[in-house]
This record gives sequence, structure tokens and C-alpha cells, in this order.
Amino acid sequence: MLADKLQPFLDRYDELSRLLSDPSITNDIANMTKLSKEQSNLEDIASAAKSYLQTLTDIEENKALLDDAELGELAKDELKNLESQKENLEEEIKILLLPKDPNDDKNVFLEIRAGTGGDEAALFAGDLFNAYARYAELRGYKFEIVSQSEGNTGGFKEIILLIKGKGAYSRLKFEGGTHRVQRVPETESQGRVHTSAVTVAIMPEVEDSEIEINPNDLRIDVMRSSGNGGQSVNTTDSAVRITHIPTGIVVTNQDGKSQHKNKEAAMKVLKARLYEIQEEERLAKETSERKSQVGTGDRSGRIRTYNFPQNRISDHRINLTLYRLDAIMAAGLFDEIIEPLIAHYQAEAISDADL
Repeated sequence: MLADKLQPFLDRYDELSRLLSDPSITNDIANMTKLSKEQSNLEDIASAAKSYLQTLTDIEENKALLDDAELGELAKDELKNLESQKENLEEEIKILLLPKDPNDDKNVFLEIRAGTGGDEAALFAGDLFNAYARYAELRGYKFEIVSQSEGNTGGFKEIILLIKGKGAYSRLKFEGGTHRVQRVPETESQGRVHTSAVTVAIMPEVEDSEIEINPNDLRIDVMRSSGNGGQSVNTTDSAVRITHIPTGIVVTNQDGKSQHKNKEAAMKVLKARLYEIQEEERLAKETSERKSQVGTGDRSGRIRTYNFPQNRISDHRINLTLYRLDAIMAAGLFDEIIEPLIAHYQAEAISDADL
């Protein structure tokens, strides 16, 4: 029974409450912080569990009144409400019982890279950047550009953002993959629709303790900055290129004004990419034990098509099609796609876990 699964959470929550009021604990800041965090993580499931168990009690009490001449009808009406409440709480609790992605609360690096399609792909990479920037603002997230490489006629060959906010990764992890765009380029005189592609990678920002890098595995080169960057461009060796020799990963940064800032930013991206590889290996092992895999940031799979002539946006993972591409791109309304994706994968995870 679901109620039996909930009792250990309530017992642990109550135990933590007692511990946190113990004077010997309150004097130990490190332990206090650890226990407070654990209790905070249990807050939602404990609250839902209490409501659920109380609802079960209320249902039994009202069933006992069904044969009462005076209260029977009231009890019958109340039971309808309580049964509906019970079902809603069960769905909420099943989601809360799912194993939590350890990266969900982290900030996220969002990398957009122009793929097939040349200048048109770079232009769409710019459009996608603008849409994600608006989405970040809608969610109350802060963002900063870590590095960028502009396209020949506008847009970006590549741009990397750091998006900061609680739960940023939990929302954006579904965006990793190949985004295909179909539209008539401005330079197309015959009005023909062209197809191009942009790849998006989603990588959680990681703490230094989560990824260890041997300095001997790095080759760090400094060079003159190039491109649009103001008066300092081409006057100082501020651009930094870091090569991780074992994996061949190369990260270049020239956006900061100092070599130190560029090196720091490049190292953050390198750590995120190495962590991404580590996570993919972990998920690959887990996949053999479960049916679905979510949010790996895999760039090889085509996840979405943006068809501008039809004003259509289609997410191929859940067969979702919306005919409001213009509004979604203009206002960054990606939650109209992300919410159904979350619901879909939660339902699959609940089925896999047999909850």
C-alpha cells in the first residue's frame, strides 16, 4: 500500500525535527546545515503524506456514517470530494517518490551551435538564443554569455550561456539535441523553403569537488583575441584555448577583458563538458535497468522541428505539434513544450517504478 511507503518519510522528518531542536546539534553548524538540508528535501513529501493519510482517515469516518439517517447524505457528498482529493494526492506523491535527478537544482550551461545549413543555421542559432533568453527572463532566471562566435551574416556559429536559477537544469535538460528549422531564408529570391539545423547541449554547472582535472592533462594556449571586441582586440594575448588531452575536448574563450577571466570561464565550460561525459556513462549503465532516458543533452537525436511557413513547432519525442511557433519564439514560451515533456517522462518513470 502507498500509505506503508510513506511512513518512513514521516518518521525521518519527525526525527529530523527533534534533532534540529537538540541544543547539542544547534552548536554544530556543519551538522545543523546538513540536517536542515535533508529536512528541506523531505518537506514536500512529508506534507503530501500527512494530507494523504488524513484523507484516508476522513474517508473511513465518512463511510461509517453512510447508513446514518441524518448524516448519510452529507457523508455521501463528502466522500465524493475526498475520493477525488485522494486520487490527486496519489498522483502528486507518485511524482515526489521518483528518484530525484541530482542535477535538477543546478545552474545550467546552454550551448547553441550552428549545424548544417551554413549562414541560415547561424541565423537560427541567434533566433534560438533570443528565445531562450526570453524564457530565462520569464522563469526569473539570470543569464550571462560565457562565449560566442558570431556568424558571417549574423546570428552565431556558437554561443554558450550560463543560466542561473533554482531548477534551471530541471527545466532545460529537455532541450538537448538537434533542432531542425524549415523556412525561407532572406537571401532566397525564389521563395524556396530551406532546411537547416542547430544543435543544443545542456550541461549542469558543476562544483570543483565534482570533477577533478589533472593539470598535466591540460594544454593551455593564449593568443590574440579576434572579431568584434572593441579597442582591446588584437592588442593583448587575452584569448585562451584549453585542450583536455585525454578526451580531445577544446574550449576557447575570448569574451573577457583579461586572460585570467577567459581562462576561468573556459575551465568552467570544460568541467561541465567532462561532467556531461561522466553523466552519459552513468545514464548508459542505468538505461540497461530501465526503459527511458531523459535529459542527457545528446546532440545526435533530432528532437524538434520549427516550420515557419506553417507556423508549426513539433517535438518528435512526444508527438506534440503546436501551430503557434511565432508566439513561442517571440516570447520564449517554451514551457508550452517543456510541461508536456515533463508530464510524459514522469508518467513513464512512474510506470517503470511500478508506483
